[in-house]
Amino acid sequence: MGPSEAVLGVVFVSAIAYTIVSVTKLIVSRRAAHKLADPAADARLERLEHAVDAIALEVERISEGQRFATKLLSEQARQKNAGEQLPSRTPT
Repeated sequence: MGPSEAVLGVVFVSAIAYTIVSVTKLIVSRRAAHKLADPAADARLERLEHAVDAIALEVERISEGQRFATKLLSEQARQKNAGEQLPSRTPT
């Protein structure tokens, strides 16, 4: 078996492998395109989307309340610390 026959064999095997892969890809893509959408699944996904949106709004409200409470507590602590400052000492 000479080098030209080896090259011819590699080309032949490559062509067959390419054809098999192409046909397989075509079959898979056609099956995916023909798959019918399930209306029940679409409705469930839409309900899930609305639920996630509602949860996001509630989390935003909770975080806003947390920021407000933190601000009040820090202001109270600042006012308390300002009232407890030691009087300045004068040297004697």
